[in-house]
Order: sequence, then structure tokens, then C-alpha cells
Amino acid sequence: MTISEYELRLKAYRLKRLDEQESIYQQAWANWQVQSTKQQGKKQVPVYSTFKKFFDKEKFENDILGIDSPNNTFKKDNKLIDLMKKANK
Repeated sequence: MTISEYELRLKAYRLKRLDEQESIYQQAWANWQVQSTKQQGKKQVPVYSTFKKFFDKEKFENDILGIDSPNNTFKKDNKLIDLMKKANK
């Protein structure tokens, strides 16, 4: 292995460690968010009553896969769609 290859591998390792640190900080942030409370009357209640309200995996999966669900519908702009079709011809 040459010195330049070693330096490149070292840089890649440092970037990988940075990504791991970011993940740790994101976990800490999520932990703080899930423990947050709000005032309701005279008592404190959790902001997120269920895990699904905190992190809806199905919603993110549907967004990635391009699946429309009743909760994920949006108003389609037919005029914009027609303009894009004309532009792509």
C-alpha cells in the first residue's frame, strides 16, 4: 500500500467515524424529544403518546417507495403536469 492509498483509507475511516458520531448525536436528540412533555391543565403529559406518533416508519417507507396512501395524498396540479409533459417532448 502506498502512502497516498494509506492517507485515503485514513480519511475514509475518519469520515466513517464522523458518521457514527452523528448517529450517536441523533440518538441523543431523539431521546430528548421522546422524553419531552407539555403542560395540560395542572399536569405534565408526554408530547408523543405513542411511538408511531414519534416515528411513523410506514409513512417514510411509502415516501421512499412512491406509494400513495390516504394519509399521504396531495393535491395534484394538472396544469403543471401538462406543462412538464410538453417540456419533455
